[in-house]
Amino acid sequence: MPILKRMSAALILTVGAAMPAMADDPATCGTVHLSDPGWTDITATNGVAAVVLSALGYTPDIATLSVPVGYEALKNGQTDVFLGNWMPAQQKFRDDLDATGDIEELVQNLEGAKFTLAVNKAGADAGVADFADLDAQKDAFEGKIYGIEPGAPANQSIQAMIEADEFGLGDWELVESGEQAMLAQVGRNEGAGTPTVFLAWAPHPMNEAIEITYLSGGDEQFGPDFGGATVHTLARKEWVASCPNAAKLFGQLTFDIGMENVLMGKILDDGMDAQDAAKEWIAANPDAVKPWLDGVTTLEGEPAEDALMAAVAE
Repeated sequence: MPILKRMSAALILTVGAAMPAMADDPATCGTVHLSDPGWTDITATNGVAAVVLSALGYTPDIATLSVPVGYEALKNGQTDVFLGNWMPAQQKFRDDLDATGDIEELVQNLEGAKFTLAVNKAGADAGVADFADLDAQKDAFEGKIYGIEPGAPANQSIQAMIEADEFGLGDWELVESGEQAMLAQVGRNEGAGTPTVFLAWAPHPMNEAIEITYLSGGDEQFGPDFGGATVHTLARKEWVASCPNAAKLFGQLTFDIGMENVLMGKILDDGMDAQDAAKEWIAANPDAVKPWLDGVTTLEGEPAEDALMAAVAE
């Protein structure tokens, strides 16, 4: 009998070892809904998330939604995760979400970012280095401040500054457009030698493509250290509870300025699809992704790292 018991135990162990680990997520977690406000940095990080999710057997579904609509979608359960909570620029939206008690911050996914007004070389040559320098050069700048898409919190800060006549900017105009349209206008003005003030941020390839001077003096509007910012990942609490494996992945998915600059350069300068850029980066940086996958499995319960590296090698 002892021999039979040992054989039975060995058989159980052998069979158990051959069976895949059970994933923590049910099949209903198979599709993960994200949003993209149309910013290249979030397009890049969503691309990374999509590649990892796909490799692990999930289906990423990314909707392009403005910041206000994206937050409403997260609150209403139309999306599950948002990788683009820029703070403190989005403080009002964050406060509104926190008040509902339905949203959870999973991780600060980026530090060292910045987001404030800046001028091109012609603007700096005109003597503008601070918010307070702008109004004296109104004619040179045509009284225009170039922002991003309508409804963006940063635009709201600029409009509030204009309406309050801060820095004497009460008769200036906010020009709203998407990121790419704004940068195209800045590029045209740069080529023409026209002084231009616009929303600028890092990480972004614009910092290499354009000679940018970030303006001091905007601490009250954009925060200290030239709008020093962090970016956070938010998720619905109900989704986190229902899909712990995917939530664990997003809670460990962090980035850095250098990585995002490379990814955005591939997207903007090389014309690559965000997921293709992500695959290329992951394949070239296998050690960097290990912390993302610690304790994470595929949807079928298999080792996540093996699945991801096999997917990016295809």
